[in-house]
Amino acid sequence: MPTKHAYRPILATVAATLAGAAITRAEEPPDLPPVTTPTSQEQYNHVFDPNIGAPELPPQPAPQALPPPSPNMAVNLVVLLVKKGQITQEEGLALIEQAESEAKATQAAQAAAAPAAPPRQEGEVSVNYVPQTVRNGIRDEIKQELMAEAHEENWGAYKSPDWTSRIRPFGDIRGRYESIFFGNGNDNTGAFPNFNAINTGAPFDTSGTLFSPQYNVDQDRNRARLRARIGADLMLGDGFTGGLRVATGDSNSPVSPNQSLGGSGGNFSKYQIWLDRAFIAYDAIKTDDYELSAVLGRFDNPFFNTEVMWDDDLGFDGLALRGKARASDRVTVFGAAGLFPVYNTDLNFASNQPSKFESQDKWLYGAQVGIDWKIDDHLKAKFGVAWYDFQNIEGELSTPFVPLGPNDAGNTDATRPSFAQRGNTYMALRNIIPTAANGFGTTNQWQYYGLATPFQVLTLTGRLEYDAYDPVKFALTGEFLKNLAFDANDIAPKAVNNRIGAGTGTFDGGDMAWNTMFQFGKTAMDKKGDWIAGIGYRYVESDAVVDGFTDSDFGGGGTNVQGFTLGGAVAVSPNVRVGVKWMSSDEVSGPPLSTDTLQFDINAKF
Repeated sequence: MPTKHAYRPILATVAATLAGAAITRAEEPPDLPPVTTPTSQEQYNHVFDPNIGAPELPPQPAPQALPPPSPNMAVNLVVLLVKKGQITQEEGLALIEQAESEAKATQAAQAAAAPAAPPRQEGEVSVNYVPQTVRNGIRDEIKQELMAEAHEENWGAYKSPDWTSRIRPFGDIRGRYESIFFGNGNDNTGAFPNFNAINTGAPFDTSGTLFSPQYNVDQDRNRARLRARIGADLMLGDGFTGGLRVATGDSNSPVSPNQSLGGSGGNFSKYQIWLDRAFIAYDAIKTDDYELSAVLGRFDNPFFNTEVMWDDDLGFDGLALRGKARASDRVTVFGAAGLFPVYNTDLNFASNQPSKFESQDKWLYGAQVGIDWKIDDHLKAKFGVAWYDFQNIEGELSTPFVPLGPNDAGNTDATRPSFAQRGNTYMALRNIIPTAANGFGTTNQWQYYGLATPFQVLTLTGRLEYDAYDPVKFALTGEFLKNLAFDANDIAPKAVNNRIGAGTGTFDGGDMAWNTMFQFGKTAMDKKGDWIAGIGYRYVESDAVVDGFTDSDFGGGGTNVQGFTLGGAVAVSPNVRVGVKWMSSDEVSGPPLSTDTLQFDINAKF
């Protein structure tokens, strides 16, 4: 059965049609019987009164009756609206009274102003004029009721689930073509062992006649690369947020989500996807003057730094706190601190022995404090000082033992880095006893390598920004770093690399780094035609920072490098930009090694 709402559009249309119409009905054909119209009050009430035939009720005061059918169509329409429950009987009677009064007044005025009308022909019927106020009242009342109900019940509109409003997806795709050029004078005699390949595979037998895994230092390479990342910010309510992101990558490297096209076995084989971010955050305080938040899981770098200390793609595991406080109209103090697990010992280490080895867990404790300073209307500065204390990240010499094959484990094998790039100084981890079983040190010298120095890094980072020529802006960034735990006298006797001269030459590692970069352009890069350019120079000694976490592009990635960077980018649409970068590096100490890298990028974000 149709609801009462289903009649409303029909009634509105009928009202508008009848209100503006003057209908003249021609005389009915003489061969048809005349139409009988009820004339008595009883017949009228029987048709229109729903109480006819109902059980008798105690006598009630008789309400004012609705009028019988009338030649005035407006009156009949009001009666019908009352019967359908669209308006009350009292409202209907008031409208009828008003309609009849205005109709009489209008007819009288028209009769006085108009010439005498011709005599009415027999059988002709006229329809009385419906006053404009009545038409407007009926129309507006029905329209308002319909619109109110449509808004309340959301007629014809699709309402998405509530959870969709709490998720904000995002992502980016970058295509890169990269060329790597090596200098003609590079030492290719076996001076650059790939410690990461050794430590992530079977131990290397130093008593053999084969070279250990080595870095490429003499053959130019070209490769096309892809980076794709997609994620979502999660609005959890009551100050809680979260985030998820997955990314491509040749491996689970912490510093590079790049996937070489044609890699992973080639032949258009599928590429891997890695969990890149997953965290829960809480804003404990968030006002114009004060902020304090905590984040747990895997999240973006919480510190202010350059890529010499932390690669731009690096994610942090653990717990971090961040905050800021406004000290004045021009100065804001900021800070960050965190506890980060770098390595957790395998539950079953060593897997091939019933008696297990003790844990060799590694941790990073980091803290930073600094200021944002608005010097004047066009010049602002940001300065920060940070302290990074790595616990148990250095290698440890094992208790004496005799490994008879690559599967025999030493009790300090877990102190080796699970990921590394190039540059840090390394030491042998296994204290192998010369016995008859290993030819008194001439066979079965299965060896792993760990970092030769602990790391406690102090960094000073600053940036100046000048925008007097807005939208073109200028920025100068600088950073100084020093590993305060480095002790050359302690490292020299056990270092197996970073030496000058053949064999066991003089140890030549260092503990200091600095970096500077000047950038200028329309740095927002959020509309077509925006551009940015920059030039920088860096100097990074072998053990200034942990080579596994620093920039993965400059000099092939790692430390013990110096040189310059030149590049720029332009936005070809609000969400797409293209760029080029040239990097030229040389070795700081040890055997000669120079590397030039050229990168062409196209980056799209959404």
